[in-house]
Amino acid sequence: MAGTQESNRSITIGRPQAMPGAANATPGFSTLALRAGYDPADHLNASSVPIYATAAYALHDEEHATAIASFESADDIYSRISNPTTGVLEKRLAALHGAAGAVATASGLAALSNAILNAAAGGGRILTSYRLYGGSVAALRDVLPDLGIGIDIVPDPDNLDSWESAITDSTRAIVVESVSNPLTVVADLEALAQITHRHGIILIVDNTLATPYLLNPFDFGADVVVYSTTKAINGHGNAIGGIVLESGRFDYANGNYPQFTRKQWFFKDRALNPRSVIDVVPAAPFTTRLRGLLVTLLGAAPSPFDSYLTLIGLETLKQRVTQEVATAEQIVKHLEADPRVTKVYHLSASGCEYKELAAKYLPRGGGSVLTFEVRGDSAENAANRKRAVLDALKLFSLQANLGDSKSLAVDPVVVTHGELDTKQLHEAGITGGAIRLSIGLEEPDDLIADLDQALDQAFGTASA
Repeated sequence: MAGTQESNRSITIGRPQAMPGAANATPGFSTLALRAGYDPADHLNASSVPIYATAAYALHDEEHATAIASFESADDIYSRISNPTTGVLEKRLAALHGAAGAVATASGLAALSNAILNAAAGGGRILTSYRLYGGSVAALRDVLPDLGIGIDIVPDPDNLDSWESAITDSTRAIVVESVSNPLTVVADLEALAQITHRHGIILIVDNTLATPYLLNPFDFGADVVVYSTTKAINGHGNAIGGIVLESGRFDYANGNYPQFTRKQWFFKDRALNPRSVIDVVPAAPFTTRLRGLLVTLLGAAPSPFDSYLTLIGLETLKQRVTQEVATAEQIVKHLEADPRVTKVYHLSASGCEYKELAAKYLPRGGGSVLTFEVRGDSAENAANRKRAVLDALKLFSLQANLGDSKSLAVDPVVVTHGELDTKQLHEAGITGGAIRLSIGLEEPDDLIADLDQALDQAFGTASA
């Protein structure tokens, strides 16, 4: 790329390495979150990652253009393909995961949908459940089938046999949320990875709620990990974004993914010989193909300014999540003791059915999102009281977001999972009296007081 020594069109990111001046051979999480993928010397000694607000990049000469077009050079050429600011974000998140490749996208849904398009190209099928964000369900149900991708739903996702028995010759991926939205169900990633690999297909994990600090799905066999970076990775509710990462360990030449072995003009060499994506970048074919053919040609690239904001948020991810988890656990205990609350969904809740999986996959805590059900004499009464509680909240903001440094509340039935019909909501376990909270950085006592006064107003009683 003209103007810097370090290119960001590089598709193979590489695993974490010791950085200049680092005391440890493998830097820790916060060190990588602050420094990975960036050397000030390559950017005019700028201490903070610059915002490269440019559409295109000056080519030195025709030879330079030819080298980029034939994948001999990884220099930037156009920001719809790659951008130096975004490239640092990709390298940094890849380092935090030990990933072989990473591609940032304009949103979390762009990350998920492009990953599915990449895996199921040519009419494959995706196996999943309704334990997904509502927008993800809508994309799977209403958009991807029109593009020739089949969707199969497992009605009993806690039963591992039901996943395996639902795999067909056309299945190309299992898609799960590591911690589900909004009921914080933990997926048994290691067992699911063993199932997918027995059948020569990939496991795609949406790790948005867990965050890379609480869980790295690659440690348990995931092949592709996606995030809405809008959420906790950014942490400040000021930028939309997503990212797709790959482990680099899956064999895409196993016969189930002909799109990765097919010779294509796009991946031609300088002698104009078509090549497959595996010929070009064997270490990271999934993200290479995703960047070159999907993000680039369908236009899902993020803006450099949004990537910059996400990088700033990523720097404090560990510190924010640690405090938010601690506060969430306090609120869970308080709500469990309130007779106006019938159930609390969080991995620290006393009645949580997934404590064993949580201990295995999330030893640092169950995240900052929790959901509770408001008591009612009937489903209608519970729904009305839920609405009253939400309307009475003063400190919690009513927003269709999560992972923010400010605490948020929302009605999942109406807002975040409004795409699900009644039957699908039932299969997902979401009731009409449910309220989802995303815990931020406010003082725990202030958040508890706000919940108490809202419940008081909704039930017309003094504090219970």
